[in-house]
Amino acid sequence: MVSIGLCAALSKRGYAVQPFKKGPDYIDPMWLSQASGRACRNLDLYLMERDDIVATFARHSSEVNLVEGNKGLYDGLALDGSNSNAALAKLLDLPVFLVIDARGMTRGIAPLILGYQAFDRDINIAGVILNNLGGSRHEAKLRAVIEHYTDVPVVGAIHHDERLSIVERHLGLMPSNESHVATAKIKQIGDAIAEQVDLDKLLALSKKPPLNFPHKASVSPLPCGDKVRIGIARDRAFGFYYADDLDALEAAGAELVPFDALRDAHLPDVDALYIGGGFPETCAAELETNATLRGEIKRAIENGMPAYAECGGLMYLSRGIEYQGRTYQMVGAIPGDVKMHDKPIGRGYVHLKEDEAHPWPRPNAPAKQIKAHEFHYSSLENLPPDTRFAYHVERGFGIDGERDGLILHNLLASYTHLRTIGSCYWATRFVAFIRRQMEQHENFETSHTSRQAI
Repeated sequence: MVSIGLCAALSKRGYAVQPFKKGPDYIDPMWLSQASGRACRNLDLYLMERDDIVATFARHSSEVNLVEGNKGLYDGLALDGSNSNAALAKLLDLPVFLVIDARGMTRGIAPLILGYQAFDRDINIAGVILNNLGGSRHEAKLRAVIEHYTDVPVVGAIHHDERLSIVERHLGLMPSNESHVATAKIKQIGDAIAEQVDLDKLLALSKKPPLNFPHKASVSPLPCGDKVRIGIARDRAFGFYYADDLDALEAAGAELVPFDALRDAHLPDVDALYIGGGFPETCAAELETNATLRGEIKRAIENGMPAYAECGGLMYLSRGIEYQGRTYQMVGAIPGDVKMHDKPIGRGYVHLKEDEAHPWPRPNAPAKQIKAHEFHYSSLENLPPDTRFAYHVERGFGIDGERDGLILHNLLASYTHLRTIGSCYWATRFVAFIRRQMEQHENFETSHTSRQAI
């Protein structure tokens, strides 16, 4: 909420605000993107090489850069903190502003702040923003304690206000593409932050010299070619896309053509399909009702149209989704059934080993372990025993605990979310695969026409 509010308040002041989100996440970046008017970029110390993180940050940096952490400052998977928020702050030489939920706290806030300072002296804790305060008396007590016992300035004090909360679901905040009042909610949060956070003080404490980082990042060795048109589902059901992946697809020669799986009766004129993650189960009735589009997608995939689907996209392409006591009919391109569960089936980072069956062209480089992530409460069941897969899962769950990346016709569908970073060039490989299929189709048509002429 604080990050959304800062993006909105500073943007309203006329600053160009570039948001970043630490770790693998789609929902928070959607809100930050809408609040700032600029596509949020993810910085992931587990999935990305350090050089890629630095290059991504430098390439997209703007007048004001806001990096939202995940969990606490020192939390992370590694015992040494090498993938924590603090490690990211060190890598990018960023000041840290602690957002402290101060409900019920008074004098105890001092040792908390002092402990955070002492735990790693290399971290520049530039200020604190007090959150969820009980009122003006509570705020006054906290300010007095912090001023007396610490040298950390208080940048803001946000009083508890139910109007500032955002509905949550099992993956965190409700996605902004599902919220009909997202624009109004962001304005409300931005106005509250502008009133209760000293924005001038925040900017002064975070002022830094211009970046002097290299902008170059890893580039896929696969060659580019003619433009291809990829239909991409962008609606309330499907919205989980990394901005860097979309950039990589376009850089590889793809024109992204959005369509709405809930409302559009027909597919646009495209050469391939990309259906990302989301919450198709919450829109299942509307997806089921749009039978014409479902039929067109099924026929396109059965006729060999290249397609890539992740998580929610995989669910949509199945025969049906069992959710809250009812089964909703889906596309039916994948001969399997999706069942929703109360607890996560796959959650966290994933390590994949690519099998020889993987259909996309490979760069001329040794195959490496693919690091990615998954988070799904559903399972794909009743698949035929001869189902082909593109990946062996070394860490994570995937589709059945051992495999992921279902292959059918020219479709690749997985629970794993890939990122075009490091040595994982999925975007350029997918575009190269589309071109190869188009060329094969053209050669077949030419050969067939020639035989007819003879």
